[in-house]
Amino acid sequence: SLGSKTHFTNSITEVFADESAIVDLYKIQNENNKSYHYEKVEAYQLKKSIFNHYNFAFGAEIVRNDINSTLDDENIETHYYGIYLANDKQLVDNHTFVDHTKPNCMSNELYKGILDDDARGVFNGKIIVRKDAQKTNAYQQNKTVLLSNKAKVNTKPQLEIFADDVKCTHGATVGHLDDTAYYYIRTRGIPSELAKSMLIRAFANDVVEVVKIEPLREQLNHLIFEHLNRVEIENK
Repeated sequence: SLGSKTHFTNSITEVFADESAIVDLYKIQNENNKSYHYEKVEAYQLKKSIFNHYNFAFGAEIVRNDINSTLDDENIETHYYGIYLANDKQLVDNHTFVDHTKPNCMSNELYKGILDDDARGVFNGKIIVRKDAQKTNAYQQNKTVLLSNKAKVNTKPQLEIFADDVKCTHGATVGHLDDTAYYYIRTRGIPSELAKSMLIRAFANDVVEVVKIEPLREQLNHLIFEHLNRVEIENK
């Protein structure tokens, strides 16, 4: 284990999804404040293939993720799911790119950020729908919760559409915890920090729940709890 030592991770993954293939790619990144992490994923998909990418970033001094997919045939699905948590002065920088080149394909993207202290998050997502990619369905959403007044996020969801028969949406929201929900939980006698933790885990849940592997879902919930409460949970 690298422990608390300064280190740099450079990861490159190439995915080739042949006809009717289903590829699930999971990544959990959890490093110390002296580490630097860079990942690049290049996915190339053929007819009727499905690519699911699950990206969970729990911090380093600097994290950069580049996730790219080319949908180069018909009836392809691409799904990106991501959660990024950062505190102190950490930076998590997410860049995604989906290239629709052929008709009758679908992409869905949901990234959620939870930022505390002086942390900074970036979401730069881009979807291109080429002229021949009619009947495309493409969805992109980035949502971020700021837990301190010093935390910042730069979010830039983008659509470039050159076809005229498509269904595409994109959006971004940035805000703080819901005061009404927090008050409701507190009136039930729940301590303040636990109430905040419950709201944040509920915020992250619609990404965590799409994970197909149950032990991995449990581990993610543990990691989220650890990160929010700055403690470690012993796995049994």
